[in-house]
Order: sequence, then C-alpha cells, then structure tokens
Amino acid sequence: MSGGGSLRVRLAATDPVRRQGLAAMIRAGGHEVVDDTPDVALFDVGEAADESEAPALVLTKDGVVTGSPAGVLLSDVTPEQLELAIRTVAAGLLVRSPSLPADRGFAPLAEETPLLTPREREILTLVGHGLSNKMVARRLGISVHTVKFHLEALFDKLEATSRAEAVAKGLVGRVIEL
Repeated sequence: MSGGGSLRVRLAATDPVRRQGLAAMIRAGGHEVVDDTPDVALFDVGEAADESEAPALVLTKDGVVTGSPAGVLLSDVTPEQLELAIRTVAAGLLVRSPSLPADRGFAPLAEETPLLTPREREILTLVGHGLSNKMVARRLGISVHTVKFHLEALFDKLEATSRAEAVAKGLVGRVIEL
C-alpha cells in the first residue's frame, strides 16, 4: 500500500496487543517502527502526545485530545487510513477523521484569516512559546536570516507589528494553537 518512501514512526501504545497490531499496520504500509528520531509520532488511545520534533498523529475513541497534534483519527482506523495519515502528517499537513466533531481544533478558518505556510505556522508557534529568532533557527535547523524572512512574511499576512501581536492574531484566527 506504500505510496512513497519508507518513514520512521515512533509508536506509543501501552497495551501490548494493540501495540503489536498497530506496529503490523505501520510495517504493512512500508514504514519502520522506531524508538528515536521519527518522521511521525503515533499515539494510541490514552497516550499523551508529547511535544516532540516529529508531527504527532493521535488515535482517539471520542475525539478528545490534548495539545495540537497534526492528526486525529478514530481508534478503529483501517490500515489504509493509517498509511495515508502517516504520509500526510509527515508532509506537514493536518489530518482529521471526518466523523470527528469540527470543534476539536480543526474547525474551518474564518474567511478573513490569512493562510500561512506550514513553515510560517511552525515559526509562529515557536515564537508563541517564547523562543528567540536564534533559538527558532537552531530548533528548525535553518538560519536566523531565514527565520526573520518568514517572520516578516507572516507579519505582513497577519497585519501585525510585533511578535506578540502576530501570536495573538494567530491564536484568535486559529492559525496556531499553543
């Protein structure tokens, strides 16, 4: 079923039977289950998604999740759905099961909310966590100049004059979540 290269997936599941089943689904999709440096972090029902470097995909029974994972699917996910979700969140996009309520952090954006690139959202989120340009650059493995370039672009899009105003507008417009 694999539609591209193999991805490294960290799996958090405490139930050994469930973990074995999810690991088999991940491997069937052509991916590798790893403990370190993943491309995607998969959290089973009841597991708390951490703030890792990898995009998080969370499986839930009722749509209730904490934090702001890149993906939320129901726990009865099919192997095909899991494969597509892993690839989608690894590509920097958001995934939500269509049967989950829209108010679970994936509601449509207001029409006047500008669209930010995935990198701009990532930088704005890190700025919202209080990181300096230099710290953002280190975290993302890019130059400080590139961080400044993205900040200028998102300031223009959000019509903000300061970092704090940009973060506030990003939160109000649901462009980012902290």
